[in-house]
Amino acid sequence: MAVGFGLLRLSPSAFWAMTPIEFERAARPFSKRVVAPARADMARLMRIFPDNLSKEAGLG
Repeated sequence: MAVGFGLLRLSPSAFWAMTPIEFERAARPFSKRVVAPARADMARLMRIFPDNLSKEAGLG
């Protein structure tokens, strides 16, 4: 309730009308939890942005 009324500044009627999923999505930007990227996401990023150590070291 403190998050709903204090942080999100919801009215009582808006707070009590929200579903748990709606409340979670509204409060998510204020969460301190950091979620690590999934393995598939990391693999995709590594393909898009490969380390090119030989180029950086002047070897390539």
